[in-house]
Amino acid sequence: MNKSKLDESDILLDTIIEGVKDVKGKDISILDLRNIETAICKYFVICSGTSNIHVSSISDNVRKFVSKELNEKPWNTEGKNSAEWILMDYSDIVLHVFQQQTRDFYSLEDLWGDANIKIIDNL
Repeated sequence: MNKSKLDESDILLDTIIEGVKDVKGKDISILDLRNIETAICKYFVICSGTSNIHVSSISDNVRKFVSKELNEKPWNTEGKNSAEWILMDYSDIVLHVFQQQTRDFYSLEDLWGDANIKIIDNL
């Protein structure tokens, strides 16, 4: 794998996480999917918001933060209307911003149980 591409993914990953933390996103998990043959990307970042407004503000902040820091925009964003689950596709990294009950229902961490999971402490 091209080392500079890996470095770009790592920088994007760190920037996304900072954008989530900046507006108090909760229970951040990173699922490393690089060793899973059927994975559609390198990483999933999963976090929770406390309401539909909070979920929306997390996704809006990540979009602004990544755009400002790295001049990148997501390829696609889904779920903004209901804000129960907003998915932001940055190609190598897909951010999932959930309301807690929706996160519990879909349980992506269990679905992708073969992934290496890193939990980010809430600060």
